[in-house]
Amino acid sequence: MRTLPAYQTLREQLRDEIAAGRYSDGSRLPTESELVARHGLSRQTVRRAFQDLVAEGVVYRVPGRGTYASGADGRYLRQLGSIEDLMSLSDDTTMEVLTGLRRRVDLEAASRLRLDDDIVYSVVFRRLHDGVPFVSTTVHLVPSVAQALIASPALADRAVGRQTVIGLLEPHLVSPIIEAAQSITVGSADLAVAEAVRCAVGHSMLRVDRLYSDADGRPVELSVSHFLPEQYTYRVTLRRSG
Repeated sequence: MRTLPAYQTLREQLRDEIAAGRYSDGSRLPTESELVARHGLSRQTVRRAFQDLVAEGVVYRVPGRGTYASGADGRYLRQLGSIEDLMSLSDDTTMEVLTGLRRRVDLEAASRLRLDDDIVYSVVFRRLHDGVPFVSTTVHLVPSVAQALIASPALADRAVGRQTVIGLLEPHLVSPIIEAAQSITVGSADLAVAEAVRCAVGHSMLRVDRLYSDADGRPVELSVSHFLPEQYTYRVTLRRSG
């Protein structure tokens, strides 16, 4: 009988304990140090088990706080607290480009990007977790910034991969992205969004707008995302200041 690697054995044990209710939704799991001491494993083995569980959506990690059970409702859950967290979407989701990056006239997007005219460059894609689409996103880029990505095969029609637009963009920026101003509202699925996430037209959606700015305070990217509530949970941790 084949023996599983130690990290897989630990992963399965933790998954079973979560499924059995030992760690309910939002409960903190033992720390890496605690599991190392309890099971006599290396820290790397424990870390690999946690990485797999995060990728599966079984647990989520809060930097500086610990690892928490995500619950068993099957929805994709993200714990977001930094630009790096947004970039890590590429770790466990697939990006499918529906309309490749191209020039377009969009008065509203250009205004929000503080442009002098109405020209932006936009790409439309969806993200899937375990093959299930959970969000449709339109990203608008400042023309001067978009030129670095206009020929990127990762943003061409029907491209499929594991990347984020900001991850593709950052190596080409003079100043790094340091801020994402975010607003969350309730929206509804138009025909394009409905087809992307496989829901009915008019279905209630979670709309998340993010305006990314560089270290000089210049907007470089505007993303407008419509999340399917049945397939997505958005979690934010708030802390008391002072």
